[in-house]
Amino acid sequence: MDFSNSSLTSAGYGSYPSSYKNFNFALNAGLLNPSSPPPSILDKTRSSPTLFEMMASEQDCNPRTQISSINNINNIPIVNGKTPISVQDKQLLLHQRLADILGNCSPGNQFNDPTTSDVKLTLSSKDGLSVSMNVHRQILVAHSRFFATKLSDQWSKQQRSLPHIVEISDCDDVEVYVEALRLMYCKDLRRKLIKEDVSKVLGILKVSAAIMFDAGVLSCLEYLEAVPWAEDEEEKVAVLLSQLHLPGAGAGEVLKRVSAEVMVEPEEGSNNEEVLVKLLQVVLEGKDEKARREMKGLVLKMLRENSSQNDLSKESLYSACDGCLQLLRLHFLQAAATSSDLNDIHQIKRQADNLHWLLDIMIDRQIADDFLKTWADQSELSEVHSRIPAIHRYEVSRVTARLFVGIGKGQLLASKEVRCMLLQTWLEPFYDDFGWMRRASNGLDRHLIEDGLSNTILTLPLAWQQEILLTWFDRFLNSGEDCPNIQRGFQVWWRRAFWKRFGESEQHHL
Repeated sequence: MDFSNSSLTSAGYGSYPSSYKNFNFALNAGLLNPSSPPPSILDKTRSSPTLFEMMASEQDCNPRTQISSINNINNIPIVNGKTPISVQDKQLLLHQRLADILGNCSPGNQFNDPTTSDVKLTLSSKDGLSVSMNVHRQILVAHSRFFATKLSDQWSKQQRSLPHIVEISDCDDVEVYVEALRLMYCKDLRRKLIKEDVSKVLGILKVSAAIMFDAGVLSCLEYLEAVPWAEDEEEKVAVLLSQLHLPGAGAGEVLKRVSAEVMVEPEEGSNNEEVLVKLLQVVLEGKDEKARREMKGLVLKMLRENSSQNDLSKESLYSACDGCLQLLRLHFLQAAATSSDLNDIHQIKRQADNLHWLLDIMIDRQIADDFLKTWADQSELSEVHSRIPAIHRYEVSRVTARLFVGIGKGQLLASKEVRCMLLQTWLEPFYDDFGWMRRASNGLDRHLIEDGLSNTILTLPLAWQQEILLTWFDRFLNSGEDCPNIQRGFQVWWRRAFWKRFGESEQHHL
């Protein structure tokens, strides 16, 4: 940063507290480590004009267009979205944006006004881009504690001529620095920021924090707290605010949107598990079936995306499961004992669907083994299963089908006794309902279920496989499409049972 020459005109701006360290590093590397001091400011007195001063004097004739290398800006090619823009074109577009910022000021705004300014400020980036602007010492001092320290009255008296020459090099993003400085000239900062996007405001926040432009920091935080964020922006906001360590409550208010840990005092009912248990109950007890289906899919998706899986305990899920199972047993047995009541029929379908949904959650979390045992033990339900019309009971067999898929994929690890009991209890009802499941269940993956059943059977001892698969063979020949097609499982059993024996017999004869 180079300062040269001169005294200062008073502008009637109030004093501002001071204490920031050096500007160049604060605007560059200091953005990631705001506590790091910027580099020192150098005071240079020249005996003859520098090339920059001569350029600056020439630019004074056209004060609102002071960016170098903006020739032929209208000749920038229109780039197709599929064709990457060249480095040269990017530079030209950046020059044009900077020209717009410096040239489009409202009447009465003194930003970049050479007739009243007393500081000629030049910003240059690491890639060689430079931009000059006319600014006012009193405005910088009034709004930035860094400038209040560096552009002090004592410093001003040491300068020999106006305007003072200030140079800032190695800037990360010249455009953002210019935007932050322009905000110092605005009466309503929030209104000015409304026109910007989240990424641009985050950049302005970095610079404002680095130069201790408190009004800019506060306005950026108010903007971020009020506007919606895209998913990629959400992470950028959280990372930046955690790096800046801004004082006051503003950053905390912004972060409350994405983290409950920011809250100083825990609010009533803020426990994650309590909230999720309430959500489960609301979904399980909801009255609008279409809305329930949508919310089940949404909650299941959100729970799957939660990698920690510490928010919903096994006990809470099994408690909800037990409630649904008890209601299913009650209404299923009532419907089997008497003529089917509409409420019983409705509850059978609802509670079976609830169990299927809860089972999906438990399988995702690898805690469904105990439910498998419980379901395999429901012999009382399976015995009266045939007394209820298939149209009203097939939802129950979807629970069985989900368990077959879980076992077949290795998602459920149960003993062979439990697996055998599951087939003994529910395989016949499953066969009976398969036709209705296939016709009435939207989105049913028949092949997935058939593969799951095949694999479940093939996990049993060979003698048990034979008994089950020969029974299926007879049933399939008489039922066709209304019976699951587990030919693949039958073929595996066949190879195990006959090819191996034939090979052993040949070896014996040899």
